[in-house]
Amino acid sequence: MEAAAGLAMQSRAVGPGPGRRSGALGGAGPARAASLRVGGPAAAAPALRARAARPVAPLCCVQTSRGHQSLHNSVDEALLLKRKAEEVQFELNGRCIYLVGMMGSGKSTVGKILAEVLGYSYFDSDSLVEQAVGMPSVAQIFKVHSEAFFRDSESSVLRDLSSMHRLVVATGGGAVIRPVNWRYMKKGLSIMLDVPLDALAKRIAQVGTASRPLLDQPSADPYTAAFTKLSVLAEQRGDAYANADVRVSLEELAAKKGHDDVSQLTPTDIAVEALQKIKNFVTEHSMASGPFDDL
Repeated sequence: MEAAAGLAMQSRAVGPGPGRRSGALGGAGPARAASLRVGGPAAAAPALRARAARPVAPLCCVQTSRGHQSLHNSVDEALLLKRKAEEVQFELNGRCIYLVGMMGSGKSTVGKILAEVLGYSYFDSDSLVEQAVGMPSVAQIFKVHSEAFFRDSESSVLRDLSSMHRLVVATGGGAVIRPVNWRYMKKGLSIMLDVPLDALAKRIAQVGTASRPLLDQPSADPYTAAFTKLSVLAEQRGDAYANADVRVSLEELAAKKGHDDVSQLTPTDIAVEALQKIKNFVTEHSMASGPFDDL
């Protein structure tokens, strides 16, 4: 299925519209827009490779009763994020980063932050499929066509993105189920955001399931319905998620920071942890197998 081939794709820096996924743990600042054409990456790739890393945009600081302390913490977070990004940029050698994980795990939010600090362009694979097919949502694609049709289009998008460089790609929750998609993603580096199912179910129950066709079922108790379905999906996809090069466990990160709940983590906390995990991975690989770009 080549539904996406030959069609123009453009990354968008805007936040999710009504019914769109916004990430499990809050919003992120705008990512730069970049245009490329699926099926014709050769023309766009040099421009992407030539993009210099831009300075990290300051994180939004909301003045609270803590006043200057809140501002100080935000500046410290931004500086730490920038430093971590600088530590891994050279080792990445322009490799694309693919974020995988369950729906609602925050892939889009964290992906935009990583793209900004690394000087990469950001893409959401679901949005690119929607553009390629000419429909406003994944839910509508499922309804009008089928899940198989969507998965074919998703694979076409990932195939074309895999020939690019310096991209951060937030994938759909089910992208991991097709082995061919891993063949494309293994050309770069993959990061799994591992979020406890109860945290995912709470968020999805709050925002609704209209944009999530695999969960959009009538129920008097949205949380229980979401948790039950997510548990089934997690069981089905567990082995596939294990293919990721890097795993960021929000439960472990929250414990390390002394938090009682993963909801206390900020998107910046998660992005910093992801960059540290990337650094560990490329360092270990370089020591064991030589240059990372020989992968």
